[in-house]
Amino acid sequence: MSTSMRVVELVRFGAADAAFVTRELPRPTPGPGQVLVRVLATSVNPLDLQTRRGDYRDQVALPAVIGNDVSGVVVETGPGAGDFQPGDEVWYLAPVFAGQGTYAEFHVVDQALVDHKPARLSHVEAAGLALVGVTAWEALVERAGVRAGERVLVHGGAGGVGSAAVQVAGALGAEVLTTARERDHEFVTGLGADVAIDFSAGDYVPQVRELGGVDVVLDTVGGDTLARSPEVLADRGRVVSIVDTPEPQNMLAAWGVNATYHFLFVSPGRAKLQALGRLVDQGRLRPVIGAVLPLADIAQAHTLLEGGSAGEGRGRPRGKIAVAVHPLDEPPHRTTP
Repeated sequence: MSTSMRVVELVRFGAADAAFVTRELPRPTPGPGQVLVRVLATSVNPLDLQTRRGDYRDQVALPAVIGNDVSGVVVETGPGAGDFQPGDEVWYLAPVFAGQGTYAEFHVVDQALVDHKPARLSHVEAAGLALVGVTAWEALVERAGVRAGERVLVHGGAGGVGSAAVQVAGALGAEVLTTARERDHEFVTGLGADVAIDFSAGDYVPQVRELGGVDVVLDTVGGDTLARSPEVLADRGRVVSIVDTPEPQNMLAAWGVNATYHFLFVSPGRAKLQALGRLVDQGRLRPVIGAVLPLADIAQAHTLLEGGSAGEGRGRPRGKIAVAVHPLDEPPHRTTP
């Protein structure tokens, strides 16, 4: 095996078309408790866009290999890493802002963060589910504590985290409302949403209140969601936001409903992957892959996620944009139109 690997490095903050360079770097070596993974697929997330634009420049020293989703095959284990063997198919969410990212042919990670890839998922699908699935699980289960019979409002149900959250909330036994453009209503109801609300056609608050309000709000869109959530919350309702909110918002109304707010920056972990894997095995969670591009086209993948052209006259796809790092010898992944 070669001692080098191909990576795509972020070399300057700013526009996607001038931000990345493909290079050869030494292949990493696993340390104690670590595994070396041949990355077959990764994906692009809004966090990547923010990093590329320079929102986290204090945490990212250039040049840097970014990216956090991995599905691939273990090729080498370090001392004491006995949970996996070479040849094992694995998936994981890499630590954010810690070491080399996943826009690379190989990646080293602590084995405690890794799980065996669900057999029902292709590598493209697994890479597309890791970050958004873990985020949805942590938001709804570990932070909001969603219980069967509760009502959950997921903002942005057609997006990456939103599409995973709609399914996870439904699997928990919740009644699921989601905001999405009218053109995406059939899509989100197909994922399990009980009610779809067109946020672009008017104020969502009266529509949610007419249905009786909700116990939990998951904010994946930002804007004034934090301030307006109390208008739709039942008493002692919970709000979980995964969005940076730089502008101050008036939160006085939250006192009126005894609301609890959680602000989530996702953290990796095997237990979360295992929980998601069980839902996959039960047929209750499926990744939503809107497009797949090769590693060399990372800049195009960023542009597509931002709503630009994919070369076919289309805008931003539903669900996730996956990146095929190595040639994939597997059945075609499922995509959405």
